[in-house]
Amino acid sequence: MSKLILYGFLIYVAYKFITEWVLPMGRATREMKSKVQEMQDRQRAFEQQQAASRQQEEAFRQRRTEQTDQKSSGDYIDFEEVKP
Repeated sequence: MSKLILYGFLIYVAYKFITEWVLPMGRATREMKSKVQEMQDRQRAFEQQQAASRQQEEAFRQRRTEQTDQKSSGDYIDFEEVKP
């Protein structure tokens, strides 16, 4: 009879340990992994957006440079004011 009570108590303690410590820790671990993955995905998206923005800026600067080069390399006609 005392063995039955001891086994019952040990099963109860094991049950409480598992339900109050092991399962919540597993749940918390899964949540943390998912949050870390979400943050990494956001970071990758942000970096891709930044790279695209830098490429657009570089293309804009290159077009502006080409336009100014074309203007300066062409014939320049001086404007003279004509008085009536």
